[in-house]
Amino acid sequence: MPETVTLTIDGRASSGPAGITVAAALENAGARACRTSVAGEPRGVLCAMGICFECRVAVDGVPHRRACMEIVRDGMRVDTKGEPGVSGAGPAVGAEALACDVAVVGGGPAGVAAACRAAESGARTVVLDEAPSPGGQIYRHLSGAGAPDAARPWLERLARSGAAVRLGAAVFDAVAEDSGWKLSAETAAGLCVVRARRLVLATGARELFLPFPGWTLPGVMGAGGAQAMAKTGAELAGRTAVVAGSGALLLPVAATLAKKGVDVALVAEQAGMASLAQFTAALCAFPGKLLEAARYRSAFFDTPYRAGVWVAEARGRGRLESVVLTDGAARFEVACDLAAVGYGLVPNTELARLLGCATRAGTVAVDERQETSVPGVHCAGEPCGVAGVEVAIAEGQVAGLAAAARFDDAPDRQALAGARVRGRRLAAAMQRAFRPRRELAAPVLPDTVVCRCEDARFASLAACASAREAKLSSRAGMGPCQGRVCGPALAFLFGWDSDSVRPPVKPTRMGSLVDPE
Repeated sequence: MPETVTLTIDGRASSGPAGITVAAALENAGARACRTSVAGEPRGVLCAMGICFECRVAVDGVPHRRACMEIVRDGMRVDTKGEPGVSGAGPAVGAEALACDVAVVGGGPAGVAAACRAAESGARTVVLDEAPSPGGQIYRHLSGAGAPDAARPWLERLARSGAAVRLGAAVFDAVAEDSGWKLSAETAAGLCVVRARRLVLATGARELFLPFPGWTLPGVMGAGGAQAMAKTGAELAGRTAVVAGSGALLLPVAATLAKKGVDVALVAEQAGMASLAQFTAALCAFPGKLLEAARYRSAFFDTPYRAGVWVAEARGRGRLESVVLTDGAARFEVACDLAAVGYGLVPNTELARLLGCATRAGTVAVDERQETSVPGVHCAGEPCGVAGVEVAIAEGQVAGLAAAARFDDAPDRQALAGARVRGRRLAAAMQRAFRPRRELAAPVLPDTVVCRCEDARFASLAACASAREAKLSSRAGMGPCQGRVCGPALAFLFGWDSDSVRPPVKPTRMGSLVDPE
């Protein structure tokens, strides 16, 4: 792989390091708007993890490629303007067929751990992950570069395990068959069909975005999105940032940005001091977590950290110039060109729900073997509830062993169960402390965009009685993200449950929907 690649962005020659994402290359070239919305507004990167589809660009004449999921190539042509004449034809659709004992969907910590234990137990194992490299969002890194130290032992173990790994594979359908399960995934090369006796779903989580006036301006990203951009090659040094929202993620995000040379002007946590004090008390039972939090805070020790404060508005002409924050009584403005705003994480349960797995409080219900209500389908990590990387790894191992029918024989099964119980206890305390307050809905104005894909605004949605009515009247939830961004926001604003899940659960080429069988 060359150290530097050359590419063309909107007709202008550019260059950048090999291994960075197209989204990072656009950021580095000063092209912070990736596309124009249906209402003609400029839009930039939001989630940087392939969920929101806000960073869609044309790559080498192929439209609707997610810039955050594409790795730059020498000679690549990127178009953000939607120029007439851009071909809608994708690459030729071929087909790959794989058969295995255990198929793992998701290549984050839970999925990698599950695949390792299943394959090491002698089960033929296949891993399908949508990202360009394994490790999930927490271990995201430049493609082709060395993985983070914490991830390296598991990724090296995965490479030795014998499991087959398919990256850039988006699973869009899953159906039961007499002998097990059939998964359909789309890759750059075409359709990949995997037949497995058992499944492990390790589909991770996504950020919770709550709308406010101006949140669609380029420069406003998710908290995790800003961190992902920094990890995948965006040159953010010299930028001024406000990190805001809620949850433990704010600390590592602020630390990452500060280490990349960003001037972090403020960290604003919507939870009040009383909630933070209770959570800190709960952390005393986990001294390692306290030390970790202190280490993150030391990276931006000279930055104010304010509790009980949240973003009320983002301002700018075509791109972010400042944010207005409030404590519910007073408002104040902070100049910045980067706002990293996220309110925690939402489990990705769509594939589990498509398979008929029971859910409870928005999470997939599992037993002590991480098996769902559907026999033969196991689930691990954040779809079972957001609880951190240690729990994800423990649950992944349990799921992998159980899917390979080796859990009862595992000498470490009690230790894994204990790690899961301890981590889930901490997760419950975190959920109580950082639950979004109702006042976060107050800044939303009648013309505030809620569904970013379709530019559906609050006034049109407030006139509806349900998510289905909103979908029929305004197309909210009908865009490329399939409600993954606006669905949780609608639940927060109106109390609406998300609509039913149908295939395809990811946007898919028409050619991939035509099963060659």
